[in-house]
Amino acid sequence: MAKKTTKCKQAYKDATVNEIAQRILRIDTLQTRKSDSLDFHDIAVWSIKEALEAAFEAGRKANQ
Repeated sequence: MAKKTTKCKQAYKDATVNEIAQRILRIDTLQTRKSDSLDFHDIAVWSIKEALEAAFEAGRKANQ
């Protein structure tokens, strides 16, 4: 049963991280595509701050 819980937590974490990347950082996918133009992004510091704050808040909510 612990394995199932771990898989659920991992799926939730992955979905949350992907949602933050898409919504805040405007990154379509976090999969490596082996292309500099697809794998490297110029991102404003305020967007990085917003993404980090969203990740922090998601972690806080997950541990309640």
